Amino acid sequence: MDKLKSVQEALKVKKEVLEISSELISLMGQFLRRNGFIEILPVIISPITDPLNHSVFDATIKYYDGSYSLTKSMIFHKQLAMRIHPKIFSFSPNVRLETEDKKDSGRHLIEFTQIDLEMREATRDDVMTLVEEMLKDVFEKLEEEFGTLLREMNSHFSTIKPPFKRVKYLEALEEYGPDFESVLSKRATQPFWLIDIPVDDREFYDKLDATGKTLRDMDLIYPYGFGEASSGGEREYEYESVLRRMKYKGNDLESMKWYLEEVKRGIPSSAGCGIGVERLTRFVCNLEDIKNARLFAKKPGELSI
Repeated sequence: MDKLKSVQEALKVKKEVLEISSELISLMGQFLRRNGFIEILPVIISPITDPLNHSVFDATIKYYDGSYSLTKSMIFHKQLAMRIHPKIFSFSPNVRLETEDKKDSGRHLIEFTQIDLEMREATRDDVMTLVEEMLKDVFEKLEEEFGTLLREMNSHFSTIKPPFKRVKYLEALEEYGPDFESVLSKRATQPFWLIDIPVDDREFYDKLDATGKTLRDMDLIYPYGFGEASSGGEREYEYESVLRRMKYKGNDLESMKWYLEEVKRGIPSSAGCGIGVERLTRFVCNLEDIKNARLFAKKPGELSI
């Protein structure tokens, strides 16, 4: 009976949501291809993956005398891919075994897909402009195909109007307190960028700015309380800078030796981001819980089919 119930829960997603999500994926891919990007295949397992800035359960596979990690994000592989092509993207499955306190957030899954993109010799501004133009294009085409349906599902649905407002992290923290992201998201009626995030709040690969206190990075925040949509920024790429940042963050150098060896060989400067497909679907369709944004959703603290 419990198994039957879990299957029924997994299949609760509406047909219309799946159609909209499918179209979102298609439209983003088409936009990027028109703008000179090529799609690369995702990396599912690797000896290296994103260390993240918060704790999750370990997800590794022992293999002969070593082990593979399940991909938490393709950040390192995107940087290495910059040697081959200046603009790449991938629809990357990510596994982050989050703790159950995130179960009721409405926006966390332990298995999700993001469109990961990277551009060689690009700046944070380049990425923000690209994402704004992509979302504008996607929303306009969704309006053409699903406008009536979307307004029935989401009274706030409208086309996107770039450029998005830019909010400095430390200024927002000072004005609104530690819950500033939630406060500003609930007040907003258009997406906005959160920029210049403090160095202690992010991973070692986000590029340090001239002040040495904040990073050349950004988060995209959805309005109406839907919260974080995307994270990204400019990347550290020079060996000594990467090593210094890793030591500052307390990363295990031995576990990252594969990456460090590649950085020593040389990788280009780049910038990029990842945009969660399920979170975008949730926002567009005005879904209360992200579990309704895909089939076979897996929430923190639960086992699902």
